Amino acid sequence: VQLVESGGGLVQPGGSLRLSCAASGFAFSRYIMSWFRQAPGKERELVAAIASSDGGPNYADSVKGRFTISRDNAKNTVSLQMNSLKPEDTAVYYCRAFGGVAYWGQGTQVTVSS
Repeated sequence: VQLVESGGGLVQPGGSLRLSCAASGFAFSRYIMSWFRQAPGKERELVAAIASSDGGPNYADSVKGRFTISRDNAKNTVSLQMNSLKPEDTAVYYCRAFGGVAYWGQGTQVTVSS
């Protein structure tokens, strides 16, 4: 099983980034895919999640209206479009797959700073 995140980096406040997570080694379409983040000194928190089939995505209140999660079951990828970024969005972002067991990626750093 592999989850490989990409797309992190340094961006100015108000900017945008798109994170991607490439999955392999499990039945991707059957898993709930999520993005979590962990800032220094804070607990890991759920940012957004998208179900395996029907059902809409869910977002943390802090990112509603700014972030969009999407998935491509044909390509085994999940993405997180992040707009209007704020300094408080700075964190390591992790991709997670859940389908009874949880698989995690290694994380990608997002830094929002001027």
